[in-house]
Amino acid sequence: MTNGIAVEVIVEFQAKFSIPFSDQNVFTYYIRIHNSNQYTVQLLRRHWWIWESNGTNRQVKGEGVIGEQPVLAPGKTHQYQSFCPIASSMGKMSGSYQMIRLDTNELFEIKIPEFHLIVPEMQN
Repeated sequence: MTNGIAVEVIVEFQAKFSIPFSDQNVFTYYIRIHNSNQYTVQLLRRHWWIWESNGTNRQVKGEGVIGEQPVLAPGKTHQYQSFCPIASSMGKMSGSYQMIRLDTNELFEIKIPEFHLIVPEMQN
């Protein structure tokens, strides 16, 4: 939890859109953002870091998430899903959201915990 905001991530390998042991593997990630504060916040921007086992690293930055800039009142949760294609059988993601506290217009960052993207055949 960062600044009273909790972020949880669940990852799912998408076999029907992937070719294991190749350069085409797709993962869906489900994000749950919960506001434990006594004030309302809004998610403004996202910043992802994506690392692949083949040495490829990239960053993704943008406004909001999936075309939205959700507002979270005290005690409320926002959930969404998105996907990440990678060109290797293993990778990981982490990142941050830029938020604004709507009562004071204070900007702050919250961390998105690191999570792994692993083709099931690679797991022991």
